[in-house]
Amino acid sequence: MYLDFKFADDRPAYIQVKDYMKRLMTTGALQADQKLPSTRELSVLLRVSRNTVLSAYSDLEDEGYIYAVKGQGHFVVPSVSGVSVQPEGKRLDWAPRLNDYARLAEENDLMKHGIRAEKGAISFTSIAPDEKLFDLQNVKRAFLDRMSLEGEVLLNYGYAKGYKPLIDYLLRYMENKGVNIQGKDLLITSGFTEALSLVLSTLNQGHGRILCENPTHHTAIKNFKMHGYDITGVEMEPDGISLTGLARELSKRPYDLAYLVPSYHNPTGIVMSHQKRLEALRLLNEYQIPVIEDGFNEELRYSGSHIAPLVACAGGENNSVIYLGSFSKILFPGLRVGWVLADKTLIHYLESVKRARSIHTSTLDQSLLYQYLYNGNFEKYLKRAKAEYKRKYELAIRCCEEWIPMKRLSGDGGLHLFVEFGPDFRTRELLAACSAQGVVFTPGDIFHTDGGGHHTMRLGFSRVSDENIEKGIRIIGETARKLLN
Repeated sequence: MYLDFKFADDRPAYIQVKDYMKRLMTTGALQADQKLPSTRELSVLLRVSRNTVLSAYSDLEDEGYIYAVKGQGHFVVPSVSGVSVQPEGKRLDWAPRLNDYARLAEENDLMKHGIRAEKGAISFTSIAPDEKLFDLQNVKRAFLDRMSLEGEVLLNYGYAKGYKPLIDYLLRYMENKGVNIQGKDLLITSGFTEALSLVLSTLNQGHGRILCENPTHHTAIKNFKMHGYDITGVEMEPDGISLTGLARELSKRPYDLAYLVPSYHNPTGIVMSHQKRLEALRLLNEYQIPVIEDGFNEELRYSGSHIAPLVACAGGENNSVIYLGSFSKILFPGLRVGWVLADKTLIHYLESVKRARSIHTSTLDQSLLYQYLYNGNFEKYLKRAKAEYKRKYELAIRCCEEWIPMKRLSGDGGLHLFVEFGPDFRTRELLAACSAQGVVFTPGDIFHTDGGGHHTMRLGFSRVSDENIEKGIRIIGETARKLLN
């Protein structure tokens, strides 16, 4: 005993000794009422100072793991000894106790069932920001600034609606995008996924059907299924959703909701034209269908003029657009902060649903993001990030055009490109062949609502080096040509 203790340099020594002794007691290696080595003996056995052991024993006594007998030493408290308190019993089979919601979540979990890249592989699967660009110094400064101002507030419970300084900042931010915020309000969430789930949980399912672009965001598809919606996808055109297809579907059957990603659409990267935005809103409003707008990569525009989001195009009278926003694809995904901007009545109820589910989004995360934005760092960071991503974007396009035998390439900005081959091509076969050569990407069928898209794929380039962008796309292209021959 005591020979398996491993000392780590990055933690206080007395805590390591305390945790080690706890483990021996709770697993039954040390029995009830068993005498422990003296502080001098244990310091020799574990090769630490006697003061370290004294501190560890003191904490263990305070926490009720050991007791001292004057003149005799320290002993194990009976109730913490693992062997003496473990009751015998039958193992429980959890499988039949899982509901359909849990099974659907697991079934559609890409982290478990998606593409697994071996260590060292060139992976085009991610569309997360490149951590090498993270503005760590200013993040640290923002944290210290906010903690010094109201640290005791930030570490306590917050409000379900969100941190007010951040709410006020984001309302101005949306106003600067051209949004009329009269009659609207804003709720802070723990990222886009919670925002979408809250909205889907709050709105009534009259018909159980939702309308979206085809293809569309896989996380959205997963959430629609988990909330029991039947999904109808409308085909995409080079400038966004097909208006003819949208009108056709609206005339066929009633829908509860529409979900659209108008800017740097995931997965196609297409930006919906301004005229098409206005007409799509007119059609959906005519049928009185609320629209969930996914703000996604709205800031990552590399060329062309700014196009206002749907919630701005709707104007002041049309209150049917529910805007879901997040900085996760631009700033720091580790700060789980997103928001919902919508009609005040809807936000009033969303706030209560949020409070019932998770009480509030981390106030520490919200305040850190607020201070970083307030300090003026976002604009500088965005300019630097856009320059880097634009360079990678242009490099990836050149490589695709040079190497890949594709029928169509789309992607007007953002952090990914979408490749389409001929209709008989199978990107799953291409993925298997490329994976064997150390290159992976996301097959496009996971984004399609109708079981199609087997001839498509998404290439995320944000976290891939220049050298690997060139090498990886060349391997994909060469392998695709072999499969075509």
